[in-house]
Amino acid sequence: MALLGSDDNIKERWYHRLITSVLQMGHIPQHIGFIMDGNRRFARQKSMKTIDGHSEGFKKLAEVLKWCQDLNVKQVTVYAFSLENFKRTEQEVGELMELARNKFAEILKQKHRLNEYGVCVRFVGDIKRLPQDLQDIIRDLHDATEKNSRCFLNVCVAYTARHEMIEGVKCLMKGVYEEQILVSDINEHMFEQVLQVPKVDLLIRTSGEIRLSDFLLWQSSFSLLSFVDSLWPDLSIWQFYLAILDYQRAYTAKADLEKSNNIEANGNMEYSSVKSKELSHEQRVKQFLSAVKMKQL
Repeated sequence: MALLGSDDNIKERWYHRLITSVLQMGHIPQHIGFIMDGNRRFARQKSMKTIDGHSEGFKKLAEVLKWCQDLNVKQVTVYAFSLENFKRTEQEVGELMELARNKFAEILKQKHRLNEYGVCVRFVGDIKRLPQDLQDIIRDLHDATEKNSRCFLNVCVAYTARHEMIEGVKCLMKGVYEEQILVSDINEHMFEQVLQVPKVDLLIRTSGEIRLSDFLLWQSSFSLLSFVDSLWPDLSIWQFYLAILDYQRAYTAKADLEKSNNIEANGNMEYSSVKSKELSHEQRVKQFLSAVKMKQL
């Protein structure tokens, strides 16, 4: 997933390759979420303009994606811009939109590399809140990569977990209202399917803050949470390796907990199926979720 910058700009030592090989002997998280916190504080510490701190954060993202690629992480979700960030000063919001506009346009110019790596770039959030020209770039980038399936990069912009879950509830309500599904069809599994981001295995937040800030609240219910003291632009590969190692240490307990929860969820699904005739239930749910996924693309 080294798609945000040239591989030549990302230094890799022999011992990085060695440690990567050792870590790959254990369980590697298939989906990692990042709360990229600390860009503004980094700028203040370095006596830089705020927007320059965000620019450094973007460079770090390119580096982190390369680390994930080396470990064969299938999916990465990053918290790029919260709906709450619109409350910042008009100047900072404008500068962030301009930075996003320039960086996403650069990535779009490298779409041949995206296709070479098999990267599908997806944008999640209330996209209509963004400037129209930025929406157009996002749509073009999505369209250029939507057929790729080797790995996925989910960029959360104008996003909060509350907004995502509310939209999921509305989707289910519409399905019931239009008689595509029954109320008895709705369960935990179906709700997960109408959300735009799947469950995350490992969630990493930088800057020393110990909170999720309305990011992937549903999807992180069984995740390993790693809170790192470094500001996002200062995140080191060693801190990343340590988070992966912590995940591997906790993997067995995490897997047992998820298995127990899935058994309970499947029990609820069977109860719904009996009430609404199993075959018709399965057909309704499959058709409904297929239509939902088509709309999300």
